[in-house]
Amino acid sequence: MREITYSEAIREAMVEEMRQNQSVFLMGEDVGIFNGVWGVSQGMYAEFGPERVRDTAISELNIIGSGLGAALVGMRPIVEIMFGDFLMCAGDQIVNQVAKARFMSGGKANVPLTIRITTGAPGSSAAQHSQSPESWFMNIPGLKIVTPASPADAKGLLKSAIRGEDPVLFFEHKMLYAMTGPVPEDPNFMVPFGQAAVVRSGKDITLIGIGIMVQKSLEAAETLAKMGIDAEVIDPRTLVPLDKDTLIQSVAKTGRVVISHEAHRRSGPGAEIAAVLAEEAIEYLDGPILRIGAKNVPLPYSPELENSVLPNAADIVNAAKQLCGR
Repeated sequence: MREITYSEAIREAMVEEMRQNQSVFLMGEDVGIFNGVWGVSQGMYAEFGPERVRDTAISELNIIGSGLGAALVGMRPIVEIMFGDFLMCAGDQIVNQVAKARFMSGGKANVPLTIRITTGAPGSSAAQHSQSPESWFMNIPGLKIVTPASPADAKGLLKSAIRGEDPVLFFEHKMLYAMTGPVPEDPNFMVPFGQAAVVRSGKDITLIGIGIMVQKSLEAAETLAKMGIDAEVIDPRTLVPLDKDTLIQSVAKTGRVVISHEAHRRSGPGAEIAAVLAEEAIEYLDGPILRIGAKNVPLPYSPELENSVLPNAADIVNAAKQLCGR
């Protein structure tokens, strides 16, 4: 183990896979000479050259379509979408082509395409550069959806995505890039899809956080502990496939649950998790399932307004106190 940043963990995963497999390559807007607008591909152009670290036109439709074509002929492309808000520019390619190619070919066509996407609000980037679109695609069969919340998970889940045979939407929260944490040195370290992580054990209430809200759930758990409330924090890690068993086991133990994500509360990923728990764990619950997300308005540019719209640790604390009768 050594401490590296979330951004370094993602770069390390890509570099290791590209060194091991010549069919792996990266492409996207400014990922090459400029090292990526978020600096994630730093040094990769120098090592692998323009054939394997490819700068593209400013066209998400073109980027995803080219990645699909490359995957269909045996390559393992990693494509970067600079802002998740722009996924809708490539909506037809993702929804009607990438997600359906295996099914419409009778299983003959694999699509080992990894789509790296920045998500979330980086601070005063306003309504078109701050959205969390994870749940937009949860309704589309054929896509795997990944939301790593730590450097180790970022590396291990990305390697699983690159080595897999299905298309993956890999959501990286912009405010996690500088986060540091322990990451195994093993170049074959992988984190399997569909296995949630219990990042903090507790007995009084379950806090399910998605993406950056895992960190805010841990912060809330520390505050709740001072009030005598022992919170368990669960990170689903992948939304599709979803590890229902771990979530249900935690709720069966605590009897209470708060689900948080930075996406808008209405129809956000927490709605699906809440539905699963309502259907399969209702007998364990001692109170309502509470969801926390961004308010249902476009993300403001003003820092004060943005902070009033986005969820935070205090929101989780207040919800947990309500459920625990404090």
